[in-house]
Amino acid sequence: MVTMSRDSFRLLIIQIPCLNEEGTLPATLADLPREVDGFDRVEWLIIDDGSTDDTVRIARECGVDHVVSHPANRGLAAAYMTGLETALGLGADVIVNTDADNQYDASNIGDLTAPVVAGLADLVVGERPIEQIDEFSRVKKLLQRAGSRVVRAFSGTDVRDAASGFRAVSRSAAMRLRVFGRYTYTMETLVQAGWEGLRVVSVPVGVNAKTRESRLVKSIPRYVFRSATTIVRTFALYKPFRFFALIGTPFLILGSALVVRWFAYYLFSDAYSSRLPSLFLGLGAILLAVQFFIVAFIADLLSANRRLAAEQLWRQRRDDLDD
Repeated sequence: MVTMSRDSFRLLIIQIPCLNEEGTLPATLADLPREVDGFDRVEWLIIDDGSTDDTVRIARECGVDHVVSHPANRGLAAAYMTGLETALGLGADVIVNTDADNQYDASNIGDLTAPVVAGLADLVVGERPIEQIDEFSRVKKLLQRAGSRVVRAFSGTDVRDAASGFRAVSRSAAMRLRVFGRYTYTMETLVQAGWEGLRVVSVPVGVNAKTRESRLVKSIPRYVFRSATTIVRTFALYKPFRFFALIGTPFLILGSALVVRWFAYYLFSDAYSSRLPSLFLGLGAILLAVQFFIVAFIADLLSANRRLAAEQLWRQRRDDLDD
């Protein structure tokens, strides 16, 4: 990853995705800094994801520098990506993302950006003190730990709070990030960052008292299902050969064992009977495994083409934005 020298960090943009946040946005904006060490300017960006209340008016009254709106609600992931694209177009050297419900302690924004400014990281994730957050139930804390453990395994990163949306991303890394899901961006971007070789680090951050119920976690079972779906889809997208090979391998082992068993009975058993159903089942499992491996090879070739296209798109975006 190409890094910039400290002197080249001029503009920090703090982006906030919003959906009907007129009640919480003033307090969130009141805590945001206008000066952060290492930057000449700090600007605020609101992404209005189809709000039907006075979110935009209040944002402007509170001194927000930039507002971009979706004509209808497109989801958190789309709002996050719109924010990155807008911030890049505005010339941001580093982009910080935070939530409109004032969950994260804005005084830690300097801690988030420091590793990027120092050239030590491309993506920095704010690690919340999960065990100390009273509003989180025991089940939610357990799920947070389990989900982060799975993301670490898939991404090869050491992020302890994969669901945290309090992040800083360098300009170059922001040009590379893409989100294909609608539900959330947190886990998918971490897996992508790890597999694309971006330097990802965590820093401890504080949290504020809860101002409203989470709109992302409407129920624990739904959250688990959608998070698991996101992880599986991301795994299949970025590591297709491994994904389909893992599915096909159990069928190959089962089929091989049944076929070997049939031959063993055929060659060495005096009490041999046809056992043809076992043989056919084994051959069927092997055939199914072969199909999965064929799909794995095809998906891997498509993935290679996708990576080449993504690299070309990154270079084009870099040239267009930095002209």
